[in-house]
Amino acid sequence: MRDTFNRKIDYLRISVTDRCNLRCRYCMPEEGVPSVGHGQVLSFEELFRVARIAVEQGVCKIRLTGGEPLVRKGLISFVERLCQLPQQPELTLTSNGLLLAAQAGELKSVGLQRVNVSLDTLKPERFEQITRRPGLEQVLAGIYAAEAAGLLPLKLNMVPIRGVNADEIADFARLTFAHNWQVRFIEFMPVSGGLDYPPESRFSAAEITEVLRGIAPLQELARKGPAGPARLFQYAGAKGVVGVIPAVSEHFCGECNRLRLTSDGFLRPCLFCENEIDLRTPLRAGCSDDDLVRLLRGAVEIKPERHHLAEEQGVQTRIRKMQGIGG
Repeated sequence: MRDTFNRKIDYLRISVTDRCNLRCRYCMPEEGVPSVGHGQVLSFEELFRVARIAVEQGVCKIRLTGGEPLVRKGLISFVERLCQLPQQPELTLTSNGLLLAAQAGELKSVGLQRVNVSLDTLKPERFEQITRRPGLEQVLAGIYAAEAAGLLPLKLNMVPIRGVNADEIADFARLTFAHNWQVRFIEFMPVSGGLDYPPESRFSAAEITEVLRGIAPLQELARKGPAGPARLFQYAGAKGVVGVIPAVSEHFCGECNRLRLTSDGFLRPCLFCENEIDLRTPLRAGCSDDDLVRLLRGAVEIKPERHHLAEEQGVQTRIRKMQGIGG
């Protein structure tokens, strides 16, 4: 599938739930947000049908997201079914890590290939302040369990926020000397209002890179094929690599190859636009596979050229918050 800007669309992110067991300050308010009703969330059978058709249309990578995907019961069986698709798409998962230690081995055994873990601090008190929940030791245990299970290369996602945790960039980067991890620093994206961190809290990609270069000589790695949004670097002698994702200051839209399916059955061609295509209604009305193909290709056709976060210079008012989109 190619969009109107000739980008090959071969990556589908599937949000299996909008529920989460953390309350991160840059994602949702302390009281949380109303969850979509149980009857509105797509069943695993419905999610699988969309995934199957997407793979038949050329999608070769699927990422499972949330909310927090590991809170949904039955996820491991769903992962196993996806891994049994004859086209064998690459299957990965993004998690906050709290429940990962108990599930990493089984996820690997049914075919999951690797995980991304979101972690914004290595300090227990700061973890609780950012997420409004305790649990840093559980997350670290989950990371090590994923590594031991072979869910590699493990990617660790950190969002530096000015005055909050940007002083830990160097500590995260030094993890790559001892571990074969990809530690990625993602620019803070102020995608909704009413949260604790304003747009000026963003620590830019240029500032992140300056900190990284201050640790030791840093070599930029050549990009290979559709390498994703991260610019990758490595320190001499390090087992892993560091990555910088300039999500706002230097958008990577020209290489965007993804669609997003929300847990309640809406297909989004872009993270930052509100255009959505309803799949839940036709799915439950008995639509044919050909109907779903047309809807899928329709989403590809309306995919915008790029987002405009940098020009907007502020928080956008959005119908959906991040946990409802799936990142």
